[in-house]
Order: sequence, then C-alpha cells, then structure tokens
Amino acid sequence: MAISKQKKNELVNQYVDWINNSQAFFFTEYKGLTMKNLNDLRKKARDVGGEFHIVKNTLSKVAFDDVGLKAPEKTFIGTTAIAIAYDDAPAMAKVISDFARESDFIKIKCGYLEKEFIDQNEIIALAELPPLPVLRAKLLGTIMAPASKLTRTLAEPARQVVAVLNAYANKENANAAV
Repeated sequence: MAISKQKKNELVNQYVDWINNSQAFFFTEYKGLTMKNLNDLRKKARDVGGEFHIVKNTLSKVAFDDVGLKAPEKTFIGTTAIAIAYDDAPAMAKVISDFARESDFIKIKCGYLEKEFIDQNEIIALAELPPLPVLRAKLLGTIMAPASKLTRTLAEPARQVVAVLNAYANKENANAAV
C-alpha cells in the first residue's frame, strides 16, 4: 500500500528526531518476529530508557542522509528495525543482544554510538559492559578510596591516644578499688 508524500516526510522527520535525540541506535533484522515477541522487546527497550521501532529502509536512508551519517548499503536491505537508546546505550545493546541470542528472529546488523559507526561485534562488546549505575558506583568507589584511607590514617593517632588514656583510667580505677 502506497503512502502519501506528506506521510513519508513525517516519517523521515520522525527518524531524524530519533537519530538526533539518541545516545545510540542499533539496526536489526526482524524476520519472523511475532507481535507478542515484538511487544516483549519493546517493553524491555522501554524499561532501559529506549525504544524499538520497525522502519522503512528507503525513508531511513533519506533520514541518515539528512543527518549526515553514512550507513553501509547492506544496512537497508531486508527487514529493518531500529533500537534507540536515549539514556543507557550498554543496557539497550544488552537487550538487543540477549534477544538475538535467545531467538532466531532478531539479527544485529550495525549501529551508531554517539554518531560513530559500530559493527555487530562492537555492539555485542558494548552489551557486555556493566549497567550505568554499576559503573557509576565503581567510579565513585575508586574516587573515594584515597579519601577514606587518608581519613583512617589521620584518625589513627587520636584513637591510639584515647586507648592509652582509657587504659590509664582503668588502671587508676583498679588501684583505687584495692
């Protein structure tokens, strides 16, 4: 069924908006995907702050040209869906990678991370990174380690003085009781 030129322009504008507002996006092939599987995948994508949409190849190519990105020709062959990561690119890559591993319906083609082209292997490597909150916690722990060590080092002499005074006080109390 043919769509009007106005609808095509709206779709291209929507694709351009997705590209410009995303942190990363990944192209997939979705051959044989049922609506139930598609809805499950979309829910998982929403849970990590992203979206999953089926796109038209020719209009996607036009949108990419409008934005100034060049995707390989093979990207726009066959069925194409795009996974868009607005907040956490590794989490979205993990969703797509896990779904592709669990089913034969999704195959990862390629993607873009911060407008830089990445291939299928790089997307899988990105999926193996820990989630963003875990990375933040590790970074904070690394930053805080020297400060907490310094605090313990500075507090140790005072603790030793208190221990000596306490021992002295206990000794005086024991002598007074005798």
